[in-house]
Amino acid sequence: MIDLNEMSKDQLQVWVVDLLAEMFELDKAELTAESNLYADLDIDSIDAVDLAVKLKQLTGKRLQPEVFKTIRTIGDVVDALAGMTEQAA
Repeated sequence: MIDLNEMSKDQLQVWVVDLLAEMFELDKAELTAESNLYADLDIDSIDAVDLAVKLKQLTGKRLQPEVFKTIRTIGDVVDALAGMTEQAA
């Protein structure tokens, strides 16, 4: 399990990109904070749920449904994870 409190936003970004590349067989070089999960990466709603489950397994923290619904880009995922550390603090 990873400790979100010990990661900077840049480190979170790298970790999320690695995770997405691994889970969905994406090219890491093409993944940026602005990459839209749905339009650019062809991630569908079932994939998004899989991602949320995987994030919970790896971090021990659950994305709140209202936060999950607002996620559109890789940057949004990073911001949501960073927000989870602030809630815990």
